[in-house]
Amino acid sequence: MKKKKREVAEDFKLEDPWRVFRIMSEFVDGFHELAEIGPAVSIFGSSRTRRTQQWHKLAERTAELLVKEGYAIITGGGPGIMEAGNKGASKAKGKSIGLNIDLPFEQKPNPYINHLINFHYFFSRKVMFVKYAKAFVIFPGGLGTLDEFFESITLIQTGRMQRFPVVLFDSEYWHGLVNWLRHSVLKADNIDPEDLNIFKIVDTPEDVVKSIRDFYKDNRRKS
Repeated sequence: MKKKKREVAEDFKLEDPWRVFRIMSEFVDGFHELAEIGPAVSIFGSSRTRRTQQWHKLAERTAELLVKEGYAIITGGGPGIMEAGNKGASKAKGKSIGLNIDLPFEQKPNPYINHLINFHYFFSRKVMFVKYAKAFVIFPGGLGTLDEFFESITLIQTGRMQRFPVVLFDSEYWHGLVNWLRHSVLKADNIDPEDLNIFKIVDTPEDVVKSIRDFYKDNRRKS
């Protein structure tokens, strides 16, 4: 029994160098596939959002307006808000990109994607979301959505990437989180007051578009 465990451990160690090649191939494929998409917006939110829920309809409308504004739409490629984002992009005849992830429970790509890229590793997929996006639009979601939100504002706060619009959708949903950041995290001096200005909160698809448009208009004036 001990011998078998030792053999399994050795196999795992031997597998690590080969894993590096798989990681490299995901980066190369992602960079190659997305290099020519032009300006894009990444839309995040819960995969559990039902098609009958208002958030689903609002995400679809948001993606549609963003395509008309000249953006491609990038999502995680699955159901819920991701499907809504791809559906809106497809409806507006825009580039509808899905960055699908292999999960223990199979995530099937939604039918509204016209450019699908599959990933095995979350971290290589995350790089693609950030590298090719001019903005993040974050609809109500769970842990994965929170991960994307906090990673994006951390990268901006630490200067690891240039500032870009990070837009939270639905002030009522995000109210508790923002209050906690303001009254607990800021109060404890764990962030600076200006860190709370890294993101904006809106309640309509039109305001999403306006927020992104205003950000880049202001930046052009300053340059």
